[in-house]
Amino acid sequence: MIYQHIQGAKVPALGYGTWQIEGDTCREGVEHALAIGYRHIDTAQGYENEDQVGTGIKNSGVPRDQIWLTSKLRPDWFDADTARKRTEESLSKLQTDYLDLFLLHWPNDEVPLEETLGVMREFQDAGRIRHIGISNFTPTQMRKANDILRVFTNQVEYHPYLHQRFVRETAKDLGMLVTAYSPIAQGAVLDDPTLNEIGAAHGKSAVQVTLRWLIQQDDVAAIPKAASASHRESNFDIFDFELSDDEMKAVHALEREQRLIESPYSPAWERG
Repeated sequence: MIYQHIQGAKVPALGYGTWQIEGDTCREGVEHALAIGYRHIDTAQGYENEDQVGTGIKNSGVPRDQIWLTSKLRPDWFDADTARKRTEESLSKLQTDYLDLFLLHWPNDEVPLEETLGVMREFQDAGRIRHIGISNFTPTQMRKANDILRVFTNQVEYHPYLHQRFVRETAKDLGMLVTAYSPIAQGAVLDDPTLNEIGAAHGKSAVQVTLRWLIQQDDVAAIPKAASASHRESNFDIFDFELSDDEMKAVHALEREQRLIESPYSPAWERG
């Protein structure tokens, strides 16, 4: 396993993402992921699977203190009273006394950021949230949040076709982790000639090359989702090879502004 070291914390650079995975498939996926070596699990209130994630963790037998567990607060629950109630619900559903990381899932300009982050600080002061982060925040919004309290990460769509250069530069400046979701561009990397050529040189797939490229970067973690056991195993099989500097540059050269994820809360991204 590769770890990223941020703000005194040690984060497994490869996590198991559970977006769009529900019910028994989610529970079994978490159990299997932990059985084969994953130690970073990512969920969210909006995924409506925190119950299953919690049960999967409990059933796995892996001690809680060996797992990095992340969840996220829905943007329509950002007002203080609702945020407190829903955060308690997340902890209960996940069957845990604390979250390693809790994120504001999307920016919501209708609620003052100070109000929501103030509630998160209450939970942090009580030891129930160890680190506070954000997701889908622009560089300007990252700085605003970090001015209110120490922000641990910005979780954003990041893959070879979406460079997120400005997010990464801002994160480096502020000492934040960048967490990449949709890291294989919803499967688009599978047919990429460059990624397949690099993979052939290592006996790896284009997906494995992409995930290796992400976690080999400084202060970047990736959380690919995988509903099938074979995909979870393949995604985890990326620690026995390393990309050269030239190969890293070749993947970076694929970048363009190909954004795949949109939400009613999507911000206006800085471009260039």
